[in-house]
Amino acid sequence: MREYLLVFLVAAAVTYLLTVVAREIALRTGAVAKVRDRDVHAEPIPYLGGIAMLGGLVAAYVVARELPFLSNGGPFVFVDAKYVLIAGAMVCGIGVLDDIFDLDALTKFGGQVLAVGLLIYSGLQFNFFPRPDGYQFVLDPAQGALLTLVVVVATVNAVNFVDGLDGLAAGVVGVGAAAFFLFSYQLANLNGASLATTAALLSASLAGACTGFLAHNFHPARLFMGDSGSMLIGLVLSTTALTITTQFRGNELTQGADGSQASLLPFLLPLALPVLILIVPLADLVLAVVRRTRAGRSPFAPDKQHLHHRLLEIGHSHRRAVVIMWLWAALIAFGTVLASLYTGPRMWGALGAMATVTLLLTFILPVVHRPQLLADLVEPADPGSAEGEPAADSGATETL
Repeated sequence: MREYLLVFLVAAAVTYLLTVVAREIALRTGAVAKVRDRDVHAEPIPYLGGIAMLGGLVAAYVVARELPFLSNGGPFVFVDAKYVLIAGAMVCGIGVLDDIFDLDALTKFGGQVLAVGLLIYSGLQFNFFPRPDGYQFVLDPAQGALLTLVVVVATVNAVNFVDGLDGLAAGVVGVGAAAFFLFSYQLANLNGASLATTAALLSASLAGACTGFLAHNFHPARLFMGDSGSMLIGLVLSTTALTITTQFRGNELTQGADGSQASLLPFLLPLALPVLILIVPLADLVLAVVRRTRAGRSPFAPDKQHLHHRLLEIGHSHRRAVVIMWLWAALIAFGTVLASLYTGPRMWGALGAMATVTLLLTFILPVVHRPQLLADLVEPADPGSAEGEPAADSGATETL
């Protein structure tokens, strides 16, 4: 655990320091979010935060290779992580070009497919799923490759779509990475398997990179991640879960705590991960489309009824609205981990306590603590990039 903590800290520190370099590159290349009438930021904000996060992930990987515990975990730990980082660098590079030259959606999609193709070529793809009767449902190579492509590309674009407020995407993905680290570490521990896994290494690194970037991206943001960042962390998030399916057999990781069966098998989690972690902002997207369609308007037409607008209306500040959405993401992500590995009254009690705290902070906190009510009421808020429009304060751009 101490070596994973060091990996987390290295990723966070290097990402934090490299944001200065990324900002300077963005300013010199013109990769800047210009101010529009409906934007929150009053001055142009640079993109290319993905460069800093990629640097943090690579630094964590280099340091991890020198740590005794992780370096003795087997060659597959770093071989799989290497290919994930190379694929991440590919989509980050495509994102950098998009942030500078504004590429079309088809070109960006092609870059994503090439990156996933590299993962599949390296052996990182779905191969089988366990069945309740103890047998395995085996996928042929073409089926596994197609499923891998769909899951990874969907996650990449989901993260891009939810990058709608300062710090929202980085925070939600960071929370998801932390939850998956807990899941992968505890699952291996409860089943007596090696604790040195690619999934734990990548999730600790990703959580650190997101944390280091948030220091510069939290409202008011000084740097946006842009497509270079959103596509990078989306790919690493999805492939982090995928690595479990390539390093263990179906019957090796089935036990939960106290000898019980793990109720959410790790081989199914990669399919559910994008939805579970991003369910709050994605629900905002679905509600917006339904709301506008029922009103006879275009689903892409802006309005001020997004979840963050409603949080602002009930008295939360911009920062608090983002933190509240982090809390809901944490409730779902960590709640899923607890329910998958543990049973009994203590597990349900923990879930109940988490839900209660989240609800109280969401609805009661504005009543008892409204220090910035007037500022919140007049603060202009961007209608959101969840429908494919770039959020004013995030720098997200439509990917598909």
